[in-house]
Amino acid sequence: MNVLNLDYEKYRLENGLEVILHQNNNHPLVSVNIWYKAGSCNERKGKTGIAHLFEHMMFQGSENVPKEMHFRYIQEAGGSLNGSTSFDRTNYYEKVPSNFLELILWLESDRMCMLLPSLTQEKLNNQVDVVRNERLERYDNQPYGLAWEIIINNLYPKGHPYSWPTIGYLADMNSYSLEDVTDFFNKYYSPSNACLTIAGNFDREKAKELVNKYFSDIESQKTPDKTVIPPVILENNKVIMRKENVQLERLYMAWPTEKAFDTYDSSLDIIGDILSGSKNARLYKSLVYDKEIAQDVSAYQYSGKYAGHFMIIATAKPGVELSLLKEEIFKELEKISTNGVTQKEIFRSKNGIKSSFIFSMQNIESLADQLNFYNFYLGEPNSFNFDLSRYENTTEEMIKECVNKYFNKSHVELQISPINGKAE
Repeated sequence: MNVLNLDYEKYRLENGLEVILHQNNNHPLVSVNIWYKAGSCNERKGKTGIAHLFEHMMFQGSENVPKEMHFRYIQEAGGSLNGSTSFDRTNYYEKVPSNFLELILWLESDRMCMLLPSLTQEKLNNQVDVVRNERLERYDNQPYGLAWEIIINNLYPKGHPYSWPTIGYLADMNSYSLEDVTDFFNKYYSPSNACLTIAGNFDREKAKELVNKYFSDIESQKTPDKTVIPPVILENNKVIMRKENVQLERLYMAWPTEKAFDTYDSSLDIIGDILSGSKNARLYKSLVYDKEIAQDVSAYQYSGKYAGHFMIIATAKPGVELSLLKEEIFKELEKISTNGVTQKEIFRSKNGIKSSFIFSMQNIESLADQLNFYNFYLGEPNSFNFDLSRYENTTEEMIKECVNKYFNKSHVELQISPINGKAE
């Protein structure tokens, strides 16, 4: 299979910055995407959420770019920009008409090397308030908003870098100091800990000149030591029962599985799709349509650099007990464990995954991010065909083996029910 085989160039500056160039002049746009190997997994006890805080701080102005001007420069050029934080990394990305490439590289280089001189206590306090409000709005005061946090806190051992939420805890946010922020920046926001990807319409030699002009003189800090994390083993089932101001009961189930690109990682993705990826998927058809006992159901694999887990989430219809949903979920898993899946199911799932993947790659922003994704996890940016072949080579027997390997082991179960049986 040779669906995507991209021409690219990868090289490293003397200061350690990795650079990936993918030229495609069929696009009128260029995307700049930079990954820092700094996610919530790099935080320490009492300072959770600081990686996510930097996603905000990096837009607050640097030595030569006043506050709010990063946004303004890009938007006035007709472009778009954003950032995101995960367990494993933080990324920043812009998409602009190709004649504004130099502007983007200047902006990114200035905040890579000149953020700290412009950092003030006022800016820090301002962004801590923003993140605190984000946490309250999206998590603490949101129906079912703390479910993910509760699940990972119980699924992963104490101290595991995936055992706390990316946004961090409120108490930790209140403790951030300028010294904390400076130390984190100096440790992780270094050229030697980053990869810069440029994709789209540009002249390759000119782009190299610009990268060298804006990034080669930035000094690198010592690259952080690699983290060694043992496999996650859950000794016993954990059941957490929680009352919230919600209308409907909801069941969450999570199993420790495996990290990104491990043996059964693609099989777990396909299992999630077979269980809930369409109206004809097993759990969706059974719980939502046939038996009409669930309002909705979803199943998916989360795969990180150090670990992974599989989640099944089902919201009960009014009057339906969560024990019934749980029973039906295990029935479907047992069917796959005993009888496997059909050729039709796996064929449909593979085609859906493949078409969604190829469609997303039509977007130059997604393409740049995917190059960084593969480089981060595999060390090879052009891993598109390798990635798709994992799904293509997944067999019915592998699906059955995977279910028996992971879903017969201990899991975490979270039940969320309305306060006093009704919303208040």
